[in-house]
Amino acid sequence: MPRAVVLLSGGLDSAVTAAIARSQGRELFALSVDYGQRHRHELEAARRVAQSLAVRDHVIVPVDLSRFGRSALTGQYEVPKDRPADEMASGIPVTYVPARNTVFLALALGYAEALSAADIFLGVNAVDYSGYPDCRPEFIAAFQRLANLATKAGVQGQLDFQIHTPLAGLTKAQIIRRGLELGVDFGLTHSCYDPDPAGRPCARCDSCLLRLKGFAEAGLKDPLEYKAES
Repeated sequence: MPRAVVLLSGGLDSAVTAAIARSQGRELFALSVDYGQRHRHELEAARRVAQSLAVRDHVIVPVDLSRFGRSALTGQYEVPKDRPADEMASGIPVTYVPARNTVFLALALGYAEALSAADIFLGVNAVDYSGYPDCRPEFIAAFQRLANLATKAGVQGQLDFQIHTPLAGLTKAQIIRRGLELGVDFGLTHSCYDPDPAGRPCARCDSCLLRLKGFAEAGLKDPLEYKAES
């Protein structure tokens, strides 16, 4: 089977992305990043998802982006709550982590080259998303060009690196339905930006609201237990 590196955050989107890569006959190598995120429960979720999908290897790399600050996800600011859909769809929120996906993809590229794997999968979404510039198709296309210019395997023609974003054009409801078709257990995932100490999602941050909206539009109930329901 051809090898593929999958960036696995432990969230809903990355779990479905990994399941899609597996359904295409690829041998999965998962990469998660411990970047100083306040929602560290996602790393445990990534371990659970990796195990459920029988990945060949799961690497967790520490890169402390909290040292740079400038993001609510690394603790400098409060996580926004209860934002309406039109507000979430406009502007770049304070939950943006400077250059996060650039850093993540660079790590995935290094891992992929070491594995002689040409395929990298990333669960970015350009429909139901919170305005992050590093989730746009233009960014992905630019990084793919960079990947083939910046690596020995690319320059020597040994590998033609491809960045796969199978969820880019899907709504959250469509992503959820696709995941169910592939047997993804969404109860293993974690999406919340500001969970309580037990890991229960807040139901009020942008990520929770988009997730809950997706399940509602899919006509399904999210299997996670939310703080508001306790």
